[in-house]
Amino acid sequence: MDPKQTIKKNLERRSKGVDVLELYKDIPKPTWVELSLIDVCNRKCVFCPKSNEDIAPDTYQQMSRQIIDKIHDQLSEMNFSGTISLCGYGEPLLHKDINYIVKKLSNISKVEVITNGDPLTPKKLQELYLSKVSKVLVSMYDGPEQIEKFEKISRQANVPKEILILRDRWYDKYNDFGVKLTNRAGTIIEGEQEKLGKYKKCYYPTYQFLIDWNGSVFLCPQDWQRRVSMGNMMQENLFKIWTGKIISKFRKNLVQGKRCDNPCTKCNADGTLLGVNHAKKWKAIYKI
Repeated sequence: MDPKQTIKKNLERRSKGVDVLELYKDIPKPTWVELSLIDVCNRKCVFCPKSNEDIAPDTYQQMSRQIIDKIHDQLSEMNFSGTISLCGYGEPLLHKDINYIVKKLSNISKVEVITNGDPLTPKKLQELYLSKVSKVLVSMYDGPEQIEKFEKISRQANVPKEILILRDRWYDKYNDFGVKLTNRAGTIIEGEQEKLGKYKKCYYPTYQFLIDWNGSVFLCPQDWQRRVSMGNMMQENLFKIWTGKIISKFRKNLVQGKRCDNPCTKCNADGTLLGVNHAKKWKAIYKI
């Protein structure tokens, strides 16, 4: 498959959930919440900040059940109906409570696991399915020979075919490694990177945020150096953080094309691929 087609297919899948505009107290609800369950990865891909321990060292810290339970309760309060993505700054299948997490959060929304597939076994896949996972997305980095391996795992686990999605990521740097390559807010220079400043507007903070292992809420998953924490959901309510001063400042600037604060000044990501409806609503709210 053409790597560009792979990227397009992934964006189309995400847009089905992301671009659904729903309100809570007349405010656009987030439709994509990413959880960074564990701060370690067994791989060190050159296009990922985890390849540089000075930028993103493995700390082996894991999100607790207490935080998971609070995420469940606070998202429920705002009638969250989007997608919870288990990915973030590490390999989610390395978390010891992954089945508990999926089962708990699937009570309120769709839960996707994004993995490099290395820890995946038929038993693990079956457990995730029984825990009501929506999708398990495997990024295959080694080569097309991995397809047979994961299809076999799916058959042995006896799960519906649509549960496991295989994504080809084995391309070289001249094909952007098969991903929508970005510089991760100035931390990565591998591949054929877009020039800084090509993209101005960004809609990320109009529809999504990331919760780190300790409950800290970050602007977006591009912020690998964790430079902008909007608050900690163990200390204040998620909806209050979502409508708070810090994210509002970034949101107002970014929907107008003003990347004037770190980490946005160093980011080359095209932030307008998703979230158009949310951006329009926020602009109306801010009267800009």
